[in-house]
Amino acid sequence: MRLAADRPLGLAPATVMDYRELARRRLPRQLFDYVDGGAYDEATMRANVADLAEVLLRQVVMRDVSVRDPAVEVLGQRLVLPIVLAPVGLAGMLARRAEVQAARAAEATGVPFIESTVSICGIEEVAGATRTPPWFQLYVMRDRGYAEELIGRARAVDAPVLVLTVDLAVVGARHRDTRNAMVGTPSAWAKLRRAVDLVSHPGWVRDVALRGRPLTFANLENAVPGARTPEAFRDWVDSQFDPSVTWDEIAWVREHWPGRLVVKGVLDAEDARRAVNAGVDGIVVSNHGGRQLDSVPSTVRALPAVVDAVGDEVEVLADGGVRSGLDVVKMVAMGARAVLVGRAWAWAVAARGEAGVRHVLDVMKADIDTALALTGQTSLAAVDRSALYEAGAPVPGS
Repeated sequence: MRLAADRPLGLAPATVMDYRELARRRLPRQLFDYVDGGAYDEATMRANVADLAEVLLRQVVMRDVSVRDPAVEVLGQRLVLPIVLAPVGLAGMLARRAEVQAARAAEATGVPFIESTVSICGIEEVAGATRTPPWFQLYVMRDRGYAEELIGRARAVDAPVLVLTVDLAVVGARHRDTRNAMVGTPSAWAKLRRAVDLVSHPGWVRDVALRGRPLTFANLENAVPGARTPEAFRDWVDSQFDPSVTWDEIAWVREHWPGRLVVKGVLDAEDARRAVNAGVDGIVVSNHGGRQLDSVPSTVRALPAVVDAVGDEVEVLADGGVRSGLDVVKMVAMGARAVLVGRAWAWAVAARGEAGVRHVLDVMKADIDTALALTGQTSLAAVDRSALYEAGAPVPGS
């Protein structure tokens, strides 16, 4: 599959993949690969995109589509578009105070932003920069006391939704990060290579390394007193992932969180039923963007079975491989109430900051509007599988 990096870029970015290319040029290699890469051979990461491309929209013409509404209601909130900006760890290393810039772009568009536990900007900074409080993403940590503190901080800024990431019992092997010495203890030679990589990108040094300080994980500073380096924070975070976590932990979270609760990282229909039984409000069908276990199904392949398994008992969201508004419509047609986008906004903020994120969302909005009109739909909330052909099936009547 050809990527944007394989073709020249025109004067202005027009697509998410154009922003990927701009981000590739602007970011140090180690940071670009961190965002861009996946686990092991990256087969699942590629399948997320490729399998979505195989889903066919059903073009229907000569219907009155003069009024079209892309808005949906998700977890008690009205969204202008069925899009949520997904949690992206280390985002503030991609652009100056990137989480704040992305949250502002999301608010201007009318969609939610999810603050990551391992963001550079703290949840208080993000909430203070917008009128709409962010959602908050949390890992179930070994240090339950600190997890409780983070929940309390999310409550203090009136975060309406807690997104509990459940597919990180262990961390998948991300070979690009190993090659770039982003994981493990770097050798002296690796440190030198990393330093050269950083200083070879003066725009990034000026915008992020100098003007973007402090470059520490603000949500975790109380847990790791005195630790100021990314390596120290990463080591602490890695030590906190808990492989002993079971569905029983949902009850512990519920004791401390009175708002809407979503679990992110479900691929299996039986797990979806367990989530329902545990009492969550929503499920994000996700393979972590192909960054955890390789050789698992793409999200779009897993989504229909999960939707069928839970029915209307909880709200289903999805992520993985979304590169356009057409992909959003496909996911919604397959049963997702809304779609999380991660790499798309990360590339955009790295390339052009808040303006880039706004532009990507505007492009997706235009895509969605076109898809509605040409599939004969007037309301995205009413779109279902009848708006699709089965992947690979012949078009009826052909």
